Amino acid sequence: MHTVGETRYNHWFDGLALLHSFTIRDGEVYYRSKYLRSDTYNANIEANRIVVSEFGTMAYPDPCKNIFSKAFSYLSHTIPDFTDNCLINIMKCGEDFYATTETNYMRKINPQTLETLEKVDYRKYVAVNLATAHPHYDAAGNVLNMGTSIMDKGKTKYVIFKIPATVPEDKKGKNPLKHTEVFCSITSRSLLSPSYYHSFGVTENYIVFLEQPFKLDILKMSTAYIRGVNWASCLAFHKEDKTYIHIIDQRTKKPLPTKFYTDAMVVFHHVNAYEEDGCLLFDVITYEDSSLYQLFYLANLNQDFEENSRLTSIPTLRRFAVPLNVDKNAEVGSNLIELASTTARALKEKDDQVYCQPELLYEGLELPRINYAHNGKRYRYVFAAEVQWSPIPTKILKYDVLTKSSLKWGQEHCWPAEPLFVPTPDAKDEDDGIILSAIVSTDPQKLPFLLILDAKSFTELARASIDVEMHLDLHGLFIPDTDWDARKQAPSQEEPDGAPDCCEAPQT
Repeated sequence: MHTVGETRYNHWFDGLALLHSFTIRDGEVYYRSKYLRSDTYNANIEANRIVVSEFGTMAYPDPCKNIFSKAFSYLSHTIPDFTDNCLINIMKCGEDFYATTETNYMRKINPQTLETLEKVDYRKYVAVNLATAHPHYDAAGNVLNMGTSIMDKGKTKYVIFKIPATVPEDKKGKNPLKHTEVFCSITSRSLLSPSYYHSFGVTENYIVFLEQPFKLDILKMSTAYIRGVNWASCLAFHKEDKTYIHIIDQRTKKPLPTKFYTDAMVVFHHVNAYEEDGCLLFDVITYEDSSLYQLFYLANLNQDFEENSRLTSIPTLRRFAVPLNVDKNAEVGSNLIELASTTARALKEKDDQVYCQPELLYEGLELPRINYAHNGKRYRYVFAAEVQWSPIPTKILKYDVLTKSSLKWGQEHCWPAEPLFVPTPDAKDEDDGIILSAIVSTDPQKLPFLLILDAKSFTELARASIDVEMHLDLHGLFIPDTDWDARKQAPSQEEPDGAPDCCEAPQT
């Protein structure tokens, strides 16, 4: 929802979060959608205007306050209390599910009814002001995530923390979040300008974190409210800087001592990482600058969109290779990577520094997913949305990183969401399963639909058309449905409250 009353958000990523779900059972597909009942949503709806700030939109709670009240509000926003409009992803934690964003807040939800439950503040369990919406899960279901701690005890740090899947036997019924532990922390290279990051990578023994020159200026952010500018204006890309590659050993919980770096770039999504013959390889979607975020201001989307989109950097899949043990006697300028599987290089420099030069794998893709059973391991297939000369996806792509070949699905006027891979039970092949993607159409005569592809051949198996208005989503989660009876009996409509937001119907 981008409009509340007569007010409108500035940026596409600011809109009020809409949850939606498809339930597939006994040859039928049930669709449901519901706005996340965040504190942000409730405050905006009650006021009938935007009163809670988002990253691209600065809002003011009460324009009629006197000058003394306004001055107090400015002071209280020096360290902002961020929004709980959790619109990016869904996270599983223990037996619970949470809608997440990149602030310190997340909202517990009921995945069957999409009901919004309690609000959770990460700061009660770990000292972070920001956190990623892309956690990792190990085989036991433990959650590994990262967040930024801003100026805590005189330091700004990147904090890696772990949330256990289960709690000790003598503490049954306790929230796993209460047992969150700091795995390790990395001091930011700048106290007042920490790096922005959207995700990170893991392997069996290591964690990969990119400290990129896309930075948040804390001083500017602390005065944004009084200056009447949004927090996004406090983000800046420094093309003259380097991107630093931090490799953390999960066994010692400490970063490797070698200083690895590459050219300035912006990365939102890590695809996968794995270890091979003494090296760590990781694949990421890279941009040459931060122009993508600028494009998604609604003013740019609504006017001259096609022309503006051609000015943005093309998202490119690149592979980096990092030597885990650097020979100190190696000659300056020598390549430390001797793998036949990649042309990526790591060049030895003075002062224990290594410059990493990536291999370009594919241009024009985003929203990557893999068979998560291969997360942190050697893998072969990337499932993604293809984006050619526009940030709006037009096709779904299966890319083979081994053969450098691809398969595609696309139809005229169709915009696919992130493709989600679901493995066949007891599958042996990495691509044995199906692809799920929610498709919206620019053709008013064509209903939106859930698409199901054979992940091997990329041929269409089925689709379920939905006779409702549906929007492009960001990220999602596949959940085996263990409570179908409760799901079917749940009320399909809510009482009107000023914002229609719920629908459910079986589709074929």
